[in-house]
Amino acid sequence: MSSQLPGPSDTPWWNPAKQASNSAPAKQSNSFFIIASLVIALIAGGVGATIGRTTSSNISSTFVTTKDAVERAPGSIADLAARVIPGVVSISVQAAGGSDTGSGFFFSTDGYVLTNNHVVESAATSGTITVSISNGKKYSARIVGRDSSYDLAVLKVDVTGAPTLQLGDSDKVQVGDAVIAIGSPLGLAGTVTSGIISSKNRPVTTGSGNGDSSFINALQTDAAINPGNSGGPLVDATGAVVGINSAIASLSSTAGGQSGSIGLGFAIPINQAKKTAEQLIKTGSATYPIMGIAVDTRYTGAGALISTEANGVTSGGPADKAGIKAGDLIIAIDDQEIQSSDELIVAIRSHNVGDKVKIKLKRNAITREVTVTLAASKK
Repeated sequence: MSSQLPGPSDTPWWNPAKQASNSAPAKQSNSFFIIASLVIALIAGGVGATIGRTTSSNISSTFVTTKDAVERAPGSIADLAARVIPGVVSISVQAAGGSDTGSGFFFSTDGYVLTNNHVVESAATSGTITVSISNGKKYSARIVGRDSSYDLAVLKVDVTGAPTLQLGDSDKVQVGDAVIAIGSPLGLAGTVTSGIISSKNRPVTTGSGNGDSSFINALQTDAAINPGNSGGPLVDATGAVVGINSAIASLSSTAGGQSGSIGLGFAIPINQAKKTAEQLIKTGSATYPIMGIAVDTRYTGAGALISTEANGVTSGGPADKAGIKAGDLIIAIDDQEIQSSDELIVAIRSHNVGDKVKIKLKRNAITREVTVTLAASKK
C-alpha cells in the first residue's frame, strides 16, 4: 500500500500550520522529545560512522596531481634570484688563526670581487682564500686591497667573462623598498631571503679581530641575514646591488642568547662601497674624509664632545681652520642631530673628501654654526 505526501499548505513555512477548529490542542509528553533526540543522535552517529568508514576505505586512493606550471612574472623574487645568484660567490679563508667563511660578488668581468674586510682580514699576511661560484667551480683569490674603516675588501680571481652584478644607486633607496639578500649563511651557498629597507642612514659601528673599528652609515633591512652572509649583495627590485650585507643586531645572552637573524640587518650603501673599491683597485688602499678632531669617547651626554687633550683639534686641520676648539660640543651636522661620537664619525664618513659641512656646536652654553671643508685621512 503506497502513501501519498500531503498537498501544499496555504500557510507560509515560517508560521505554524493551522489546527482544525473542532480539535482540542494536543498534549505531548516530554518522552517524545527524548525519543526524537535519541533518534536524531543515532542518525547523526550513523552518518558519522558511514563517513568514517568511507574515508577509511579510501586512504589508498590515488592523489590528484597537476601538471600546470607556475607562472613567475618578470621581476619576481624567483626571477631576480635566478639572475643574481650566478654573480654571487662563497668565500672560504684558511689562515694560521683559523678558518672563516663569507660571501661576495663579482662587480667586473675580469674577476674583481667585492666583500667585507672582516671576512678576509685573517689571511691578509698569510693564508689562503678560495672563491666558489654557483656552478661549483672553485678558484684561488688574492687580496687587492682592504679598508677596515669601511669594512670593505676587493679580491681578484684569475677569470675572464665573470658574471657581474649591476650596481644601483643607494642614495635613491627609500624606506619600504623591497630587497633580497643573497649569500652563504653558515656555509649554505646561494641562500636567498627577502624583506624591505627598514631604515636609512643608520649609524652602525662594528669591531674587527685586530681592534680596528668600522663606522657605517648603513641601510637597515629585515631580510634575514646570518653569519656567512657578510660581503654578499643586497639587491633591489631590479636586481641591482644597493648594499653589501655587513652586520646584524643580536639579542644579548641575558635576553635568550639568540645569535641569528632577528630582523635587524645592516648593509653598507653601494655608493660608498663603489668609491672605496675604486680606490682599492687603483692604489691598494683607501682614504676617508675627516674633520681633524678627536672626540672624548667617555662623554655620555647628547652630542659629540671634542677632547680637551693635546690632540683634540689637529693644528692646521679642517676643524682648526673653521675655528672649532677643544671642549666644544658638536650637536648637529647639516641640520642632522648628533647624539654620540659614533654618530658624528659615521656622518662625516658618509661624505666625500672636499665636501663642505655645516657644524652646529655649543661653547660655554652659546650655540654657534661653522662650515668645515673635509680633508682626506692620511694613509
